[in-house]
Order: sequence, then structure tokens, then C-alpha cells
Amino acid sequence: MADHIPLHPVPRSTQRRAAYYTSVPAAQRHNRYQVEDESSHLDEMPLMMSEEGFENDESDYHTLPRARVSHRKRGLEWFICGGWKFLCASCCDWLINICRRKKELKARTVWLGCPEKCEEKYPRNAIKNQKYNIFTFIPGVLYEQFKFFLNLYFLVVSCSQFVPALKIGYLYTYWAPLGFVLAVTMVREAVDECRRYQRDKEMNSQLYSKLTIRGKVQVKSSDIQVGDLIIVEKNQRIPSDMVFLRTSEKTGSCFIRTDQLDGETDWKLKVAVSCTQRLPALGDLFSISAYVYAQKPQLDIHSFEGTFTREDSDPTVHESLSIENTLWASTVVASGTVIGVVIYTGKETRSVMNTSNPKNKVEMIGHFLLIVSYTSRMELLISVIHETISGNVTLSIFVTGVLLYTLWDTIKAKQNNHNLQPCLFYYLLLKKGKENIKTNEMAKCKR
Repeated sequence: MADHIPLHPVPRSTQRRAAYYTSVPAAQRHNRYQVEDESSHLDEMPLMMSEEGFENDESDYHTLPRARVSHRKRGLEWFICGGWKFLCASCCDWLINICRRKKELKARTVWLGCPEKCEEKYPRNAIKNQKYNIFTFIPGVLYEQFKFFLNLYFLVVSCSQFVPALKIGYLYTYWAPLGFVLAVTMVREAVDECRRYQRDKEMNSQLYSKLTIRGKVQVKSSDIQVGDLIIVEKNQRIPSDMVFLRTSEKTGSCFIRTDQLDGETDWKLKVAVSCTQRLPALGDLFSISAYVYAQKPQLDIHSFEGTFTREDSDPTVHESLSIENTLWASTVVASGTVIGVVIYTGKETRSVMNTSNPKNKVEMIGHFLLIVSYTSRMELLISVIHETISGNVTLSIFVTGVLLYTLWDTIKAKQNNHNLQPCLFYYLLLKKGKENIKTNEMAKCKR
């Protein structure tokens, strides 16, 4: 009986395979997992990876992010739940990229203490965290307010009151709350913008010692250029991305704090370039002909590739650079005094390139309430239009109360959109439709 046990699964459409398994004895059948010797077993069978092998594996297969299975919304549901904002933002980004094309980032050669030898112009080392300017403040604030459906809906309802046929109450009952909310929002945004401007001004006005042929010169953080030799004292913030050349510590290394860059509280060990650390004095940095070849700016703060070359020595000295020889911006020197050559400034620093605008996250219940809000409004609007046109209002007080309660509950659950005006608008519209029907009935009775 063991010879006639079918394997699972056996395709029914393949008669030859079924006949083969029923006619040929099990001992004579070819087993694709059967091995002849130990070598073939090692070649064909997959091996389990040990912990040591996992750590020594140089491939990035184990570090690649796994694809997340998500149920994406499609069609009208996607458009209602924020798809229209995504389309508008994509169009704006497309227009901005056409008008202002981004500069292609390239590798660079930086000569020590000679910013004038730079082949290209690099961005200013100025920090700018402001969201708006004089021209984009009002449009930006209005967009942030009316990108939500309920706020935009209330604006449309308020604008409809300028039409005499749709006017229900006084204009100030609609525009006064809207104007008050917009005024408070603009004042709050203006105060926050002023605070950001003051913080940026303080950071850009910090003074650092710049090493020149004539000696040390005080320079602002915003005036630092690629190729400058900057001296950073203990407990002082590093103003830009630099290559570590010298330190006051005898060991030729120092510690820095990177909690403002990557959130890690432990100190990082940095090692100075051995060729410049062995020089007797700081002034000897200008007596040598040396340059740093750095890779193009990138987002990764844990890797760096470059070389330090000294041409005036015989033979020419080439020293490879790694992440241990770098001092990234927004980090703080924890020990000793360091001297470095600036390689990246402004928007090309690691800290700025890893900064992104915060996105407003909406929870799943928020998407659900948004759909309910659309549905309830459309249902109520269709009911009002139908009953008003037909001239036969049959809605009872219970049904009207349920609709208004559902609408109010949806609005109340929506974050930062506590608004009862749409409910009152539809209630008054129903009331006005009933009054028109009563007037028509009275006119018919008089006739």
C-alpha cells in the first residue's frame, strides 16, 4: 500500500505524472532530494546561517528594509482621504523644480586654508528654519487652514451667504467666527515665525576662531566658507562639516557629543589626521601644500570616504579618511580643542540634509470619520434638496434630530474642527423649506 500512496499535491491534469507514481515502485523512483554523498549534500541543500556568520556577512541583504504590507486606498476613497492634497503638492513641486532646478552635488577638492582655490561656489553656512517669508506668509497660513475639508466646507458655506437666494441669516454670524479663527491663527504663526527667526539669528551670529596666515580672526558662523581652518573650543558647537586635522590632546583624538544629530547620548571618539597632528605648531598648516578630496554630500552620517594628500613632501603622502576623521555640524566638542578644515556648508551639511518638514499624521479613525463626514453631508444635502423641490416635507423631528446629531458627532470627533455652523445651516434650510411649503398651501386655500 505504501507504493500507491499519492504525493500531495498531485496535479490531476497531468496524467503521465499520476501514472508514473502509481506504476513505478517507491524504491525505484527518483527522489530529487536524495543525495549520493556528503559533498553533493553540501552543494544542494541550503545551510542555516549561524550568529557568527550573520555578523561576518558583508552583504546588505540582512539590513535592507522589508516591504511592508499595507492596504492602500484606491479610487474615490484615496482622493477623499487626502489624495487631492498629494496631487496639489506634486504639481507644486513639479513647477518649482522646473523654475528652479537643483544643483547636482559633486565630489570636491578642498585646499587647506585657501577658500579662493575652490572650483565651484558653495552655499552659505547660514541656518534657516523659517517656514514663510513676507510674500508666502498669508497664502501659506490660509492653505494650512483650508486644506482640511471641514474648514474648506465652512468657507464655502460662508461665501454662499453673499447670494441672496441662499442667504439665511446675517453675514456676521458666518464671517465673524471665521475671521476670528484666521486672525488668531495668523498671530500665532507670526509669533512662532519671529521666534524661529531669533533662534536662527543667534546661531548664525556665533563667533568662531578662524586660523589665517596672520593669526586668529573672529568670524561669524554664517560667514564660514569651504576651505577655512576653524578652531572649536571645548563645549562649543561645530558650525559646519569638517575634517579633523589637529587637537590639543596629546593622544591625537577627542570626544564629541552627537545627541543633537542622531539622538545618541554616548560620546564618539574622533581621530585627527596623523600627517597634520605631527606638525609642531598651528602655523605650520600654511607652510605645507595639502588638500582634502571629499566625496559628494550625502545623507548617511555614519560613513565618509576621502583622502588627505600632501604634495610638498617626498614622496607624496596619501592618507585615507573615514568617519573617524570627520566632525559633523550640530555636534559639540566634549574634550580638548580641535582644528578642522571645512568641507561642507549650509544645505550640504549632514544635519541639514537629514532635516525634513514634519508631516501631519492622521490616524485610521481620522480617515474613517472623514468618510463619514462626507457621507453624512451628501445624504443630508440630497434629502434637503429632494424635499424642498418636491414640496412635501415628510421629515419628522426624530429623523431630523438623528441627522443633526450624527453630523455634530462627526464634526466634534474631528480634531481641531469643532464647528456647528454646517448643522445650523442645514437646519435653517429645512426650516425655510417648510415655511415655503406652508406659504404655498395657504395661497392655494385662499384661491
